[in-house]
Amino acid sequence: MAPNLSLFSVNAILILSTDDSSRVLARYYSAPHPPTGTPANSTNYPGANPYPTLKDQKAFEKGLLEKTAKQTSDIILFDNKICVFKMESDVMLYVVGGADENEVLLYSVVLALRDSLNILLKSSVDKRTIVENYDLVSLAIDELVDDGIILETDPVIVASRVSRPPAQDMTTMKSIDLSEQGLLNAWEFGKRHLAERLRQGL
Repeated sequence: MAPNLSLFSVNAILILSTDDSSRVLARYYSAPHPPTGTPANSTNYPGANPYPTLKDQKAFEKGLLEKTAKQTSDIILFDNKICVFKMESDVMLYVVGGADENEVLLYSVVLALRDSLNILLKSSVDKRTIVENYDLVSLAIDELVDDGIILETDPVIVASRVSRPPAQDMTTMKSIDLSEQGLLNAWEFGKRHLAERLRQGL
């Protein structure tokens, strides 16, 4: 068995704007379980977040965007990290992993992110649409990766888990009375129903 074998493989998922080099969305991960014997609050172990402060993160993101702006490939080694990326309209999607991480695995995550966003945002993946649908994008990333551990790489499954409820179901929600009187009526109805069921059980 390999030493320090772990499911942790993603250091960060970033969505950066190519127009003004700003951050649209960023998630940095630390390995959820540091190796045994690691001192508390230590950041000097494999899988620790290498960019703990906002200043470090911004510097890394700026350098990464400059490095990848004119690249023709989808993968680079930057700051001793493997960075796979995809350009979509005016944003860059990045998945960052350790130098010894499997590039194919990280690439499948960035493809799943791109394809699930295309499904969720109806092929309109740009900065404005991402900001307007920030909740869906954030949930999609959470479905892909949790604590740096890859959960799912099928974009159809990811999109189905985070998409909004169908419009026909929303019409029935509008008929529910959420006023104080409506809630009291629902409470009384539930109490009566429970009392009848208990009587029938006896």
